[in-house]
Amino acid sequence: MYNSLIFDADGVLMDSMPCHADAWIHTFSEVDIDIVRQDIYDIEGSNHVGVIKLIFERAGREANSELIEKLRVRKRELFLKKRNIAPFKGMYDLLKELKEKFHLAVVSGSDRPIVDSMLNEFYPDIFEVIITGADVTNGKPDPEPYLKAIEILGAKKDSCLVIENAPLGVDSAKDAGLFCVAVATYVTAEKLKKADIIFPDHAPLMEFLAGLETEDQVQ
Repeated sequence: MYNSLIFDADGVLMDSMPCHADAWIHTFSEVDIDIVRQDIYDIEGSNHVGVIKLIFERAGREANSELIEKLRVRKRELFLKKRNIAPFKGMYDLLKELKEKFHLAVVSGSDRPIVDSMLNEFYPDIFEVIITGADVTNGKPDPEPYLKAIEILGAKKDSCLVIENAPLGVDSAKDAGLFCVAVATYVTAEKLKKADIIFPDHAPLMEFLAGLETEDQVQ
């Protein structure tokens, strides 16, 4: 039985990754690095610093701390300016019901202003704990983000269920010793094969979550 559910944000709660990817494409083009959306989808889950380092590494280049910060701020600026996102249909109503039985948390690789803007607008007063990419030293696929979430929740690992949609996020959850279900939102199911359960889309995922039971009601 679980008493805590921990959600990734982009791709699980929000249909937002195309907007993230487009902001990254624009940002990297300003330093003469060309990428496509799938390049970002494949490394989704990493925090902004991690994304920059990975893309520069693939381009055979290095980015110093000053440039990393410049690109991180620029990407965030572009995302917030052109924010074309929406919650997945039915997810808010489901989470309102789940909140009556479970402790709910978010673990996202995005920066705090981005995560807060999304959750405040589309999921107000739902989550007890919110961990962003700026709140950890090592982002996904490192287990630190999920370990920090369960520490703040005061939960045991075997009482937590993670909901992910990104390969690096699945790696993070599994390396933290957590049960992880994944939904193939922007990548193929094959890339999520380390997850304990994989759903092809949100309909069966939400049906699964709605059917979860817990021994103890949240007080």
